Amino acid sequence: MSTEAEPRYQHLETRPGSNYRQLWLKGRRIRAAVVDEVVHDPDPRTPEEFAQEYQVPLEAVLEALDYVARNRPLIEQERERGLAKLRARGFLDGPAPL
Repeated sequence: MSTEAEPRYQHLETRPGSNYRQLWLKGRRIRAAVVDEVVHDPDPRTPEEFAQEYQVPLEAVLEALDYVARNRPLIEQERERGLAKLRARGFLDGPAPL
């Protein structure tokens, strides 16, 4: 049984001191999950559109999408942790969205 190693990403990096364990676009304040959310939003953008709009290399966008696809449990865990913090502070009071 072989385990697939995490690819080496040229355009992604860890962020020391961050509460997030996921990777970020190098030199930018953009988490990989944000790239995925924008590309798969109800009003989606293509990876090319994201790259142009945020002035990042297309390769960085594609790496972020690959990283999120390979690390979906971590991304979801961090998203839920962030939502729990907002709920605890009363920012998400009221009816749940449909």
